[in-house]
Amino acid sequence: MKTSIHKMIGANCITLDDGQQVYKTIHPELTAGRPVELDFDQVEIFASPFFNAAIGQLLKDIAPDDLNRLLAFHGLNSNGQAVMRRVIENSKRYYNEPEFRKNLDDIFLEQSKELQWQ
Repeated sequence: MKTSIHKMIGANCITLDDGQQVYKTIHPELTAGRPVELDFDQVEIFASPFFNAAIGQLLKDIAPDDLNRLLAFHGLNSNGQAVMRRVIENSKRYYNEPEFRKNLDDIFLEQSKELQWQ
């Protein structure tokens, strides 16, 4: 399956919601063992929330080696590649290191409490 991110999302891949839309499209294909190619031609701006939702959470259900084998990227500029690599490395740690996951979850919980009181 080949998916044009520009057609699905547009030139700016920034938000969690946009990433979630990509995730919902590719997750069933990948968990069924079918290869997916994400085409980033004409996409100009990237942010980690997008990649966290689109790619990072795939590692919850798919082993890193399987994800490397099944998921391909086309047209991803150097900035997008750097953001995506950082998200994947963080996601590997999050899903495979319970202490790291607990520490991050505690930080996010504390930050959300602070935001509620502002």
